[in-house]
This record gives sequence, C-alpha cells and structure tokens, in this order.
Amino acid sequence: MPVTVPRALPARRTLEDENVFVMSSERADRQDIRPLRIAILNLMPTKVVTETQLLRVLGATPLQVEVTLLHMASHAARHTCADHLDAFYRTWDDVREDHFDGLVVTGASVELLPFEEVDYWPELCALLDWSRTHVWSTMHVCWGAQAGLHHRHGIDKVELPAKTFGVFTHRVHDPRARLLSGYDERFTAPHSRHTGTPLEQVEACPALRVLATSDEAGLYLAVSRDGREVYVTGHPEYDADTLALEYTRDLARGLPIEVPVGYYPDDDPAREPRVTWRSHAFLLYANWLNHHVYQRTPYDLRLLRPASGAPR
Repeated sequence: MPVTVPRALPARRTLEDENVFVMSSERADRQDIRPLRIAILNLMPTKVVTETQLLRVLGATPLQVEVTLLHMASHAARHTCADHLDAFYRTWDDVREDHFDGLVVTGASVELLPFEEVDYWPELCALLDWSRTHVWSTMHVCWGAQAGLHHRHGIDKVELPAKTFGVFTHRVHDPRARLLSGYDERFTAPHSRHTGTPLEQVEACPALRVLATSDEAGLYLAVSRDGREVYVTGHPEYDADTLALEYTRDLARGLPIEVPVGYYPDDDPAREPRVTWRSHAFLLYANWLNHHVYQRTPYDLRLLRPASGAPR
C-alpha cells in the first residue's frame, strides 16, 4: 500500500520516479480502509530533502500511511520558502486536537546549542508532552533522539572531540526485539553529528532498552520498554550522496572535517560512495510501522491512553 501525500508536494515526483507507491489524498479517500496517521515534525533546515527521504522509507510497507508534515511555529525557517510551508505544513496548534498513530521527530542543525537555548525548545517540549496522549509511538532521529532522551528521561548529550561522520558498523544487542526483525547481527548506518549520548546513562535508565550500538559511533538504537518511544541516533534515511554533500560543504567552508568513515571505496572522495545501509533503513521503518504502530495502536485513536515509558 502507498504513502498518501498531497498531489503537488515536490517529493511526490521524486518518489514516483523511484517506483515508490504514492497516492493522492483524493484517491485514498475512496478506499474503505483506515490508514495509519503519521505526523513528521521536520526540524531540518533542508525540509524538502528530509521529507523526501522519510516519505521514501515510510512508503515501503504494505500499509497505507497518511502523512501530516509539521513545523515549529516559534521558529522562522530560513532555508525553506514560506510558500512551501504554507502549502504543505501545519503547526502543532493546527493539530493539537488530533490524534496520530505515529510521530517522527527529525534531527536539527542546533546540536551544539544547549537544549534550553534552542528558540523552539519550549514548543518542542510541549509537543512531546502532548504526544503522550495523542500519539501511539514516536520515532526520534539524531538530534530529535537527543532532545527526546533529555526531555523525557533527563539524559545528557556531550560534545565529541571530533565529528562522528560516516557509515559505521553496528551490533544488535537483542535479536528478539520486534524493531530488529530481519536484521543481520552486524549492520551499517550513517552518522553525522558533533555530539553524542552517553551509553551508560541510557543503560542505567529503567524505562529504556538498548538495542544496537557501534564501537566507533556509540549508541545507535534504544526503545522504551512500552515500545512507544524509539530513539535512533544516526540517519538511516540518508540518500546515497548526503554525506558527500555534507563533506564538500564543510570543506568549502574551511571547517575541520575528515573523509566520512566507511563511505568511499578506499576512503577516496573521487570515487562513487558505497550504499550499504539502505536495506536496514527500510527494515527499521517497516518494523516500527508494523510492530510498534499498526499492531498495537487502537482503531479509534481517541482511545489512546497516556504513554508511560516505564517497564511493563
């Protein structure tokens, strides 16, 4: 089944060219089925790129997914035109009376700021609190994962001595976890961040389970014991050229940046990057939608009970 998006959304043409099954809201309305209602809180400055990446992985399941794009009302976007936001995005105020099966909170380019200095931090905290009674399961990605862990569980982030940048090998800790169904014992995923999450703090939190880590990149995947909070510190949704674009951008700005780990053959930026993470990216989102959302969310979303995050 398809992901349902507005007919004029720029990502639609890209996804159709890739044979990703997308459907207009008009056609979806004629189907006698309740789609999964998924909200994406897009905090990235490059919103069109990010929404395309996430719609691609959300659209690769047998489930019909209806997507609502959200942005922060308390933050003025500088890299996305107002017409695009007005046409395709809503704010939390617009949806606070609604209920969703799932929510994705993206990364953001504010990781070196203390959380409380981010201009939309109060609004984000209020939205995360609201999600406990209005969303069944929330997927937090990269800075979104750090923000969620800090707000919900008081877990810190730490500045790293050098940017964690590249495609790293990860180890599965619990192969029986539904979120990791079909995973290999070792798998790769991209990371791009200047800060990290102390693994020992996550391991010490009784409400959380660590599912996957990397010897080089640290924590990758954690989940609350009730399954309603998922934390992904990397970027499995990245395109083949995303790290290359970040690398050349930082070089052009004169920033200290190393060749991304495990990305170019023989670490040679003149060669075509190797894409080794895509299958596990699709698996992650498919498992989340199936095991953490579809099989557990109530048919009538008004019956959602508060999320506890506590051990069952």
